[in-house]
Amino acid sequence: MITLIENGEDLPMHLLLLADPSERLVDQYVRRGECYVLEENRQTIGVYILLPTRPDTVEIVNVAVDPAYQGQGRGKKLVLHAIETARQQGYHTVEIGTGNSGVQQLALYQKCGFRMTSIDRDFFLRHYDEPIMENGIQVVDMVRLSLDLSQTSKEGEK
Repeated sequence: MITLIENGEDLPMHLLLLADPSERLVDQYVRRGECYVLEENRQTIGVYILLPTRPDTVEIVNVAVDPAYQGQGRGKKLVLHAIETARQQGYHTVEIGTGNSGVQQLALYQKCGFRMTSIDRDFFLRHYDEPIMENGIQVVDMVRLSLDLSQTSKEGEK
């Protein structure tokens, strides 16, 4: 079950830090967005933040699934839930970003209907003090993707 964390409830920081190693940045966007958690058997195993960025636009940030539960469709379940939540809240565009080395994430987001829109060059060099490595590649650039909700069905497909 995916539920919204209410103000005052503990955040699953151990999961949030899987997707973003900067506790400082996580704290900044968690305060401005809505945190949703995926629970199974009373255990929090997944999380995402829905962050309004502009009128009619929201960004999915920090999608994370406990490593013991990865590769089993939970990430897709979280992303599709975020898309549907954005649709219900009246947003027209959903954005998401991932590091240049996030091959699995890029595939997942495209399977959910997102299209690549831009590259924020050197994003991770500008915003993180320590190098981040993923899949044996240094994470340097942010690949940005978006989904136009007026062009998609409820399942995130055209």
